[in-house]
Amino acid sequence: MENNSNQTPNNITDLNNPTLRERLEHKINNKTKPPGSLGRIEELAVQLGLILQTETPRLTSPQMIVCAADHGIVAHGVSAFPSDVTWQMVENFLSGGAAVSVLARQHGIGLTVVDCGVKHDFVPREGLLLRKVAYGTADPLRAPAMSAEQCDQALENGRDVLRSLPGNAVLLGEMGIGNTSSASLLLARLTGLDIAICTGAGTGLDATGIDKKTDVLRRVLAHHPEVSAPLDVLACFGGFEIATLVGIVLQAALENRVIVVDGFIASSAVLVASRLAPVVLQRCVFAHRSGERGHQHMLQALQAHALLDLGLRLGEGSGAAMAWPLLQSACAIMAEMASFEDAGVSRSED
Repeated sequence: MENNSNQTPNNITDLNNPTLRERLEHKINNKTKPPGSLGRIEELAVQLGLILQTETPRLTSPQMIVCAADHGIVAHGVSAFPSDVTWQMVENFLSGGAAVSVLARQHGIGLTVVDCGVKHDFVPREGLLLRKVAYGTADPLRAPAMSAEQCDQALENGRDVLRSLPGNAVLLGEMGIGNTSSASLLLARLTGLDIAICTGAGTGLDATGIDKKTDVLRRVLAHHPEVSAPLDVLACFGGFEIATLVGIVLQAALENRVIVVDGFIASSAVLVASRLAPVVLQRCVFAHRSGERGHQHMLQALQAHALLDLGLRLGEGSGAAMAWPLLQSACAIMAEMASFEDAGVSRSED
C-alpha cells in the first residue's frame, strides 16, 4: 500500500526563537516569587508565549473539536460496548449531557462535533459538522481500514474544519467505539513497541477481554507487515476521526494555534502528525496522562510531559477541558502578576 498524498507539510515553522524565549524567561523569573516556585506553570507560560509569539500570551475563543467515527475492527469483539454507542454519544454531546459538554460549558469553550465516519445519519443542526468519509472504516483483518484516498479526504476535512473556527487555541476530542484499538496499533507500528504494552481496557474490558483484544490486534499487525510510512500506517489502521484530528493538528500548527491534547486517542493523532512534521509538538500542550495502558508509552515516544495525572480514560476531550484553566492561569500570571520592581519587593540576596 502506498499513499501518494500531497498532505505532508513542509511549511510549518520552527518556533525556536532564543531571543523571545530569553525575554519570556526573564519576565516570568522577575515576578514576585522565588525562581521556579510556580513549577510547570512557568514552563507553560513560556511555551504559550513562544506559540503565540508574544511576551503577553492571551487565549481567545478556545475551540473543542470532538471528531467521531466508527471502526470495522469492532466486529472482532475488541470493545465492551457496541458501535451504536458512537452515534448515541454524538447525540449526547449535542444535547449538552456528556462530560465534555458540561466542561466546555463551564469553561466557556466552543464545542463542535464532527461526524467523520459514524454509521448513522444525523439531522443537521448547530454544533454538528457533517464530514463523513464513509460509514465506518473497513475491517483491518481483511483490508486496510481506509484507502489512501479516504485518508487524504479525512486529513483535508480536518484542515477545513479548523480553518472554519475562530480563536487561537484548539482542544482535541474524539468519540468512536473501537478507537483505542486503532490508537494501540498506531503506537505499536510507529514506535516498534510490542502490542501487549500498547493495549488496555478501552471502554472497560476485563483481563480476559484485554487478552482477546491484544490477540486481535497482533493478528492485524501481522496481516500488514510492510506498512511503515506514517500516512500509510494511519490509513491501514484507522480511523476516520483520528485522521481528521491529524489534519486539525497540522492546520493548527500551521496557524500557530495552541493545541491542547487530550488522552490516548488524541495523542495517537499527534504521534502521526509529529512523524510528518516534528515541529507540531512545539504547539502541543498535553493535558493529562490517561489511565489507558498505552498512553504513558505514547507520551514517552512524544517526549511529552502531561499537566495532570488523574486516572482519566473517558476521552471526548474531557481531560483537555479539565486542564484548560491551567493555561488560563499561566497567561494571567504573565499578564497580571507584578514584577519585583513594580511591587517594590526586595529580591533574594542571591
